[in-house]
Amino acid sequence: MAELALSGLVRHSACDWPGELVAVLFTQGCPWSCRYCHNPDLIPARAGTLPWAEVRDFLQSRRGLLDGVVISGGEPTLQAALPAALAEIRSMGFRTGLHSAGPYPERLARVLPLLDWVGFDVKAPFADYPRITGVPGSGLRAQESLRLLQESGVAHALRTTVHPRLLGAADLDRIGADLAELGLPMAELQPFRAAGCIDTELCAT
Repeated sequence: MAELALSGLVRHSACDWPGELVAVLFTQGCPWSCRYCHNPDLIPARAGTLPWAEVRDFLQSRRGLLDGVVISGGEPTLQAALPAALAEIRSMGFRTGLHSAGPYPERLARVLPLLDWVGFDVKAPFADYPRITGVPGSGLRAQESLRLLQESGVAHALRTTVHPRLLGAADLDRIGADLAELGLPMAELQPFRAAGCIDTELCAT
């Protein structure tokens, strides 16, 4: 198969998929440039630094020791090799999770049958997504991805990163209303983390 562009591996994590002990793979490349991103080195769509063969060998050595594998990023659905990678991970006996912000609804739809759980990042009220992502139309893509996720029945968790310069109380109310229209609960709020962020204005606040 074509290789995932991978640039990071966390060998053991108990916080990237609630209730599961997992390895986390970080893909290279993201179409959005959120100001608060704490993995800015993963935004450029370039070749990865971690060979899939090395990852495969590691996972084989952890069969029976880990519950699952989460693919994070960057934005994993950018990767054409994602469906094949998920299928191979499942064939090893692992449960599969995905971290995504939903920029590619059609690609998300293709991998949902291969997933046991999705952690979905809700960036803003759908109409205000470009203020966070820097990309016109990004809110419509996220909205469609959330609709597909809801209809799939795949277990999921929604989360929103909050920085007071980017999201206020009124914005959070609008996020809740947008999600309610899709039959979804309010996202879990998580505070901005300065670690890794290169936006000096946000880090200074």
